[in-house]
Amino acid sequence: MEFDYHMPMENSATANNATNTSKSVLFYIEDGIATIILNRPERRNALSIAANERLFEIWEQLDADPTIQVAILTSADCGTFSAGMDLHEAAEMKTSTGRDILQLLRDPMYQRMRSVRIPIIAAMTGHFMAGGIVLALNSDLRVGLAGTSGGITETKVGRGSPWAVPMLWMLPQPLLMEMVLTGDLVSVERLHELGFVNYVEATPDEVRARARHLAERIRDNAPMSVRAGKQALNSAMALGSVAGFARAQEIFAPVYASNDAQEGPRAFAEKRKPVWTGK
Repeated sequence: MEFDYHMPMENSATANNATNTSKSVLFYIEDGIATIILNRPERRNALSIAANERLFEIWEQLDADPTIQVAILTSADCGTFSAGMDLHEAAEMKTSTGRDILQLLRDPMYQRMRSVRIPIIAAMTGHFMAGGIVLALNSDLRVGLAGTSGGITETKVGRGSPWAVPMLWMLPQPLLMEMVLTGDLVSVERLHELGFVNYVEATPDEVRARARHLAERIRDNAPMSVRAGKQALNSAMALGSVAGFARAQEIFAPVYASNDAQEGPRAFAEKRKPVWTGK
């Protein structure tokens, strides 16, 4: 299925094939790969209340649908992957309701995303800041666009960044401290050098192509092994080395006992492609 990322997706004929009715975030499934598209290019793909709600629903759907093996999170092209919270809407909500916008969101820090069972690949076809970098760090792999930048810009608008704590396991502490305190942007090239971004590509289409290639590689592997690998590494980051290793052994026990664990060596010996059942 082909999509036109170079125009607002609500005006694209392919949007009629979307599996959701919300236009702020589009969602497609094809060949075991889900594609999630932030679709507010006129607002630099800022995250509205409706977008937050739709993303939460999508995380739930990714866990509930066993046919989905991997997901790609990208956005309609406008030079920005996501500018973060929709500050215009935040100001309007405060005026009309007297409440901070975070109080109106079911998942204000996008933490549900971190527990999704399958890998998520961020295909960042533009700048990413505030909520945009939240979505990036909560993804499992990241592909960025050359010449763009990312940043934790909350201090510039009087907001906060408690969600940045996991980045202590992804970036050097002095750089992360500088990002949090100054709100300045860091080039995607530097973030790639430091390992936060897996790949940097020259054009938005090449960013998505790289993400698709990674997704296909992941999709074709043993699904139980993939899911356990993600869960084990994330658990270790939370628990530390010793407790994390112990937890990883528990997570992988069903993998070793599965039919797929026998199918892999058997297919290798028979010189054929394995047929995974996820059991």
